[in-house]
Amino acid sequence: LFRSRDSKQKGFPLTQFPAEVVEKFGVHGIEPLAQHFESTEPAYLEKFRGAVEKAKVRIVNIPTHVRESFYDPDATMRQKAVDVSKKWIDVAVAVGSPGVRPHINGSKTSKPDVDRAAESLRKLADYAAEKNVVVTLENDDPDTEDAFFIARVIDAVNQPYLRALPDFANSVLKGDLDFNYRAMKEMFARAYNISHVKDGEADDNGKILNIDIKKTFEIAKAANYRGFFSMEYDAPGDPYPPTKKLIELTLQNIS
Repeated sequence: LFRSRDSKQKGFPLTQFPAEVVEKFGVHGIEPLAQHFESTEPAYLEKFRGAVEKAKVRIVNIPTHVRESFYDPDATMRQKAVDVSKKWIDVAVAVGSPGVRPHINGSKTSKPDVDRAAESLRKLADYAAEKNVVVTLENDDPDTEDAFFIARVIDAVNQPYLRALPDFANSVLKGDLDFNYRAMKEMFARAYNISHVKDGEADDNGKILNIDIKKTFEIAKAANYRGFFSMEYDAPGDPYPPTKKLIELTLQNIS
C-alpha cells in the first residue's frame, strides 16, 4: 500500500502488480487498492484474476473507499454506503479475495455514531457472509475510524464476518504512543484475517511519528492473531527498500 503516487513518475497497470511483488519482494500475497482497479467490469476482473493466478499469487484483501458515511443521519446516504460496499464484495468474489475493507467516511452533519454505523454494517456483514467474504474496519482516520469506536461498532454488530483491521501506526496520529498500543490491543482482539504493518506514520505536517514495531507484534501474538500481515509504506521516496525492511522485520518478529 502506498500514498497516491507522484503523477510525474511512470507507473504500471494493476495487472502487472502481482508479478512485480513476486519479483521485487519474493512475496506471494497482495492487497490491491480499489482505486487502482481500472474497471470493475467482468472482462477486466477476469484479466486481473488471470494475472494473479499466472504469478502464483493470492489476493488477501481489497481496501476500498466509500464516499458516503455508514453513520450519516440520512438513511438514504447510509444505504448508499452499504450498496457501494456490496459492489466491492462482488468484486472480491470475482477476483478471489477473501476480504474487503470499506473506509468509514465522516458525515458533515454528525459525529461518529455507533448505533447507525452498526445498523449499516450489520446489513453489509450479512451480505458478506452469504458471499464468504470478511469485511474489515481499519483504524485509518483518527476521527472517523478511531480504534475504540470501531471496537464498539464491531461488538454491537456481533457478526463473525465483521472484523477489525489493525494498522500498526495510524492511531499514533493522536500524538500518544500509549494510546496507539491500547488501540492495537482493542483492534487485535477483534482481528481475524488482515493487519497493516508500519514502523511509523507521517502527520499532516510530514513529521514521522515512530512506533515500537516489536511491541506491536507482541500485542498481535498475545491476541493469538493468525491472519496476514500486509506491508504498508506510505512516506515520500523510493518505496522498495523500506518495504523490504518491513518484510525483514515482520519475518523476524513472527518466526
